[in-house]
Amino acid sequence: QVHLVESGGGLVQPGGSLRLSCVASGSIFSINHCGWYRQAPGKERELVASIRSGGSTAYADSVKGRFTISRDNAKNTVYLQMNTLKPEDTAVYYCNAGIRTSSLNFFELWGQGTQVTVSS
Repeated sequence: QVHLVESGGGLVQPGGSLRLSCVASGSIFSINHCGWYRQAPGKERELVASIRSGGSTAYADSVKGRFTISRDNAKNTVYLQMNTLKPEDTAVYYCNAGIRTSSLNFFELWGQGTQVTVSS
């Protein structure tokens, strides 16, 4: 079994920063793509940022210049550094990853989510 566990969410004032972490644990052969999604109340889940195995990144327009996604392959961990947070960033943030447990087995996994609330 492979699991994704997020941490780092919380309450922060507008303009503040948070860093989310997502650790993959279990029998991991390789990790392909990783991404962070978010879902606000009454809205659909949206892609915030993604990073591929080669390191290329992509961001939603709403977070460009404020958020940075990175990964530590040795630790099977992906991070989301969030700066200059705005109230509209309030949502549950989910980690997603494409993981191989062998050369033949591929799984698309989701974490349980971590709440980020931006409010004064």
